[in-house]
Amino acid sequence: MAVKHGILTLPESKQIKMKNLLLMIACFTFAACGNMQKSGTTNNELITEISVPETVKAGSPIPLKFTVRNPSSKELKFCKWHTPFEGFMAMFLDITDANGANAQYRGAMAKRIMPPPEEAYIKVPAGDSVTVEIDLLKGYQVTAPGKYKITYQAGGMSGLTKVNETSFNLVY
Repeated sequence: MAVKHGILTLPESKQIKMKNLLLMIACFTFAACGNMQKSGTTNNELITEISVPETVKAGSPIPLKFTVRNPSSKELKFCKWHTPFEGFMAMFLDITDANGANAQYRGAMAKRIMPPPEEAYIKVPAGDSVTVEIDLLKGYQVTAPGKYKITYQAGGMSGLTKVNETSFNLVY
């Protein structure tokens, strides 16, 4: 070890080992929703979709419908953290206007203890689906008229990684 500019530094070999350890910890953290299923199109994976009305009047609720389908022949589950199933407890959407500017998130930011407890999971029976609807205005500031794109961006926590994008027009 050496001290450089008042900072303790490790030899390069130890730095590489430390980076590998940190990478393993990060992978464990994002995979901590153990038994969760990635969304997608194969038979043993959950399929997730989001939708909103094509046109919404400014000041009216903006209902986002979030559905998770299980096309498999066995029950699957996912972690509800960072999904609409727990409400606005984290920023799980990217909402951008036509210029690429992000809508401001104004919901809560929950801190979590890992791994998630069993009650953090939602079971989806074989051949069935679960759906929730939330008002985007309760978590994001979307007030200026225009076209907006919505992308789900929190799959690392929930395991729902392949979610469609959707869009809507906000009009007066």
